[in-house]
Amino acid sequence: MSRKGADQMQSPNLSEIAMTLKEGLRESLCPDKLGLFHPLLRLLVEGNPVSVGQIAATLHLSLSDVTSALGKLRSIEFDRDGNIVGAGITLNPTRHRFEVDGRKLFTWCAMDTLIFPMILNQTARVMSTCPATGITIRLTVTPGGVEYLEPADAVVSLPRLSEACCDVRADFCNQVHFFSSSDAASAWLSERHGATLLSIEEAWRIGGVLAGSVFSSQSEVGRDP
Repeated sequence: MSRKGADQMQSPNLSEIAMTLKEGLRESLCPDKLGLFHPLLRLLVEGNPVSVGQIAATLHLSLSDVTSALGKLRSIEFDRDGNIVGAGITLNPTRHRFEVDGRKLFTWCAMDTLIFPMILNQTARVMSTCPATGITIRLTVTPGGVEYLEPADAVVSLPRLSEACCDVRADFCNQVHFFSSSDAASAWLSERHGATLLSIEEAWRIGGVLAGSVFSSQSEVGRDP
């Protein structure tokens, strides 16, 4: 798969999914239009807690403005000292392991592992676990595409799109998994009206649209379908 695929999304269904997600996630991740999320990713990928002061200095904003904006990002994770330890990329263990330059990190959901290499312009080695079978899914994701995938039939789950709006982690990320195959995901799918499954290529294409629109003020990758 190449980045070109993100620019040439042909399926109307994929385009509809991408547009719905784009609008819902933009409102969830950018409530104050201060562009916090992308700088947070770049700081968290270094593998250390991030202080409010670091963000304020990076964006040339006041501490009060940053604190106010962070308060509207519901899913942000803090440590005991008030430092940020999770915002898409997290220092806390999850099902989705995300290794960049030898730094062992985690992400909130399967889609994150496909999107963040584009945003960060870095290659990631990904390991996740199928919630149905326990099989390990392994990927190598570069800024230009997925270069390695095992098992080859792995898929990504998405919740009903109308639910993917408010709290990005609770409403969206917690339902976005890697399954080892569509058969493995069948029970999960049957219990969730309106949910869908995507191939890894389809998920990566949608990720390219989200990378270039939800983060459009900071990132140039991806375009509208």
